[in-house]
Amino acid sequence: MSNTPKLIVMLTYNDKTAADAPEIFAQCEESSAQYWGFKEEDLPLPKMKQLYADMKRCGKTTVLEVVAYTEDKCIEGAMMAVECGCDILMGTMYSDKILALCNEHGIKYMPFVGDVYDRPSVLGGTIDGMIADAKDYISRGAYGIDLLAYRYTGDCGELIRRFTSEVPAPVCIAGSINSTERLDEIKAASPWGFTIGSAFFNGDFGEGFPSQIETVLDHIKEPAYV
Repeated sequence: MSNTPKLIVMLTYNDKTAADAPEIFAQCEESSAQYWGFKEEDLPLPKMKQLYADMKRCGKTTVLEVVAYTEDKCIEGAMMAVECGCDILMGTMYSDKILALCNEHGIKYMPFVGDVYDRPSVLGGTIDGMIADAKDYISRGAYGIDLLAYRYTGDCGELIRRFTSEVPAPVCIAGSINSTERLDEIKAASPWGFTIGSAFFNGDFGEGFPSQIETVLDHIKEPAYV
């Protein structure tokens, strides 16, 4: 499968939106990265809406990732995506109600699979169970899957390899991608996309947000040698 995974730049740290997310995006408006997003906490909704408007003004594809585990909280997060006019809703535990809401408003839905808990998120469950759930959600109409692969309590490598080869839909590897070694694993698996947030804040790919983004984009485009 020859696919260059899409980088989703998340303006988040430890699974919460950075207070200075608008200022950081302003520094990166000319970035080559097409996909941008953040979490449902802790930026006030008016600031969320303004930041998404700024992203859309720059021609970016917008993403909201909701880290919530009860249906009420998940629906509340999904409603934020609707109010903000997001292109993609990631996260939430799968819900037919959320899928219907996304379909109604033209939002692509990519829910979690597995046993997800805590914040920052931890992923439990079996690989077979996660693949079965993913296929079920896709059959119901979900666009793709938000896979917290590097937060998995089991074998992350096996999860990524099996999931990307057996799930017939876009898969986004989300969370804790903080090294070139993990970027190489992403290239080898060739998922639809992947997220990086905290690693940019920590300077794991160099100095400054704009230059780190370009470093990751350049690296992910290079051929994978596995």
